[in-house]
Amino acid sequence: MPESKTKQSAPARDFAGSMTIGELSKRFSLSRSTLLYYDSIGLLKPSARSKANYRRYTQEDAGRLERICMYRQMGLSMVSIGEILKSPKSSARNILEKRLLALAKEICRLREQQHMIIRMLGDRSLRKRIPVLDREGWVSLLRACGLDEDGMHKWHQEFEKLSPLLHQEFLEGLGISGKEIEVIRQWSQT
Repeated sequence: MPESKTKQSAPARDFAGSMTIGELSKRFSLSRSTLLYYDSIGLLKPSARSKANYRRYTQEDAGRLERICMYRQMGLSMVSIGEILKSPKSSARNILEKRLLALAKEICRLREQQHMIIRMLGDRSLRKRIPVLDREGWVSLLRACGLDEDGMHKWHQEFEKLSPLLHQEFLEGLGISGKEIEVIRQWSQT
């Protein structure tokens, strides 16, 4: 059954080596309706139409779909993906940096939730079963590696010097309170 007539991307003709919507959907494990949706919002238009008005996709279209799928895996919105595909690389960088920052904040919130749940349950054995490192575990690890107070101080100083923001996020990830993090970071700057 031919697809309904829509705005054509190129003159109606058969492309040697091109793919149908079904072939493209199988190749990327996507539903046909997903590809139709991408077409309707302008993310992925077919390069041509067959004489029978079927959508035909080229290898270039498949490459574009591969990028779309990669951006979707990164959690980008369709609007952001459209902006990246239409814009110069500098715009893409800005969008990706914003996403990276949002992910960092989400990871931090999730770590806080893990620590809160473990504290509420009062079950220290959860720390062995769930991959959560808290302050106590980190200090034990540093001591096991031979670091004393001076060694830990130097470690924090280097971390703070190398990346203050990452040092902050690391300390938050250990479930340390904001006031205590402030003290540790000031201590690290001496």
